[in-house]
Amino acid sequence: MTAQRPTTLAQLRNSGWQSKSVKHELRDNYLKALQSGDPLFPGIVGYDDTVIPEISIAVLAAHDMLFLGEKGQAKSRLMRSLVRFLDEYVPYLDLPGCPIHEDPFAPITRAAKEYVANTPADQVRIAWWPRADRYAERLAPGTKFADVIGEIDPAKLAQGTSMSAEDALHFGLIPRMHRGIFAMNEIPELDELIQVGLFNILEERDVQIRGYPIQFDLDVLILFSANPATFNRSGKVIPQLKDRIGSLIQTHYPRERALGIEIMEQEAGADAAGVFVPYFMKEIIEQISVSARKSKYVDQASGVSARFSLANYRTMLASARHRGVRLGESPAVPRISDLGHLPTSSLGKLELDLMGSHQMGERQVLEAIIADAIRTVFEEYVEAHGLDEIADVFSKGVKIEVGDMLPSAEYAKRLKRVPKAWEKAFEVNAADSDAVRASCVEFVLAGLYAGDRISRATRHGRMTYET
Repeated sequence: MTAQRPTTLAQLRNSGWQSKSVKHELRDNYLKALQSGDPLFPGIVGYDDTVIPEISIAVLAAHDMLFLGEKGQAKSRLMRSLVRFLDEYVPYLDLPGCPIHEDPFAPITRAAKEYVANTPADQVRIAWWPRADRYAERLAPGTKFADVIGEIDPAKLAQGTSMSAEDALHFGLIPRMHRGIFAMNEIPELDELIQVGLFNILEERDVQIRGYPIQFDLDVLILFSANPATFNRSGKVIPQLKDRIGSLIQTHYPRERALGIEIMEQEAGADAAGVFVPYFMKEIIEQISVSARKSKYVDQASGVSARFSLANYRTMLASARHRGVRLGESPAVPRISDLGHLPTSSLGKLELDLMGSHQMGERQVLEAIIADAIRTVFEEYVEAHGLDEIADVFSKGVKIEVGDMLPSAEYAKRLKRVPKAWEKAFEVNAADSDAVRASCVEFVLAGLYAGDRISRATRHGRMTYET
């Protein structure tokens, strides 16, 4: 409990507490987690055999780290997750006006050194810094030198403080995170002057502001993130900074579609309450992202974030829930026609390849990607269930109209007019529910259309399938 923690320097010395560097502290706690078999990074899916082992080695090597990967590959989440390996609390000198959390046994600022030297140990006040507050991050675009490193404080100069004195400085985020973790996102976007300041801190641990070197024994773990396309571009990151980053951690998108679905379901959480989602609909949503990552129309250097799948999944759930409420159907079941609302959650998230897309707009590219995803998933089910026989139904002049606001019971009525071959469609997701069957029917229709087996006409949100 907080009340039992030492509150003076004398009590802290008698308690047996030992001072550690932040990297030493991180390494010790990480080793304990490894030995106990606890999950190292809860909520991180698909990295157990690739990324996490590399992070483990970097932590044990006491390295600053660069997380290199495309957008939506959990770089920021991984960096923030390292906080859990810090001590729950660490003591610091409770010195009013001191800009950083000083180690009581190893102060680095002049004010703190004088306070400890000139004050009896039983009167030196101690406070405790929680682990959650020992992490700070910054996005590189728009960042100034004063934000992360520091600046001369004009108010202190006006009071007569010498410009070359430590007291004249206003500390930025990195000095203020002494004994903590600082993360810089999108490092290639940093101004070169800031990059120079960073590699001085990484190697020499000194702070140079406006030409005045202030020697601090800064104790901070510094993390970076970057996209490979910009990080590897000549001139974006100065070589001296690259050379001083201890470990490069390469991230990646889910290697299997099932892992992408697991991430999608995990992040959606309670958003799926009250909605039954057939697995093939989850597969299609994730396959849309997979297809986009392979599309010649999309700029692959930018990547397609896992947030793309999540946003589309939530849109599909919302469309199904909207229909369920309007038509009184419970549980709500998503259909292919619900994907007609995906432009609202997709447009703006894909960066087009200007050479590959030519005159195609983003909406056209999205439609092509969705069609490819449906065809890919459908072909897997065709092979498993022999659904190709159903295309013969349309050679007899049968037309089927569907839509996102068509009651599920209407599908059952329309199925009475077609041969029993349609029953094969329900092998996709065996269920007695009209809503699930309606979803299966739309999946089969959309799959046949994506494979150019039947035609489709769209009007006012309704789709008519025929030969």
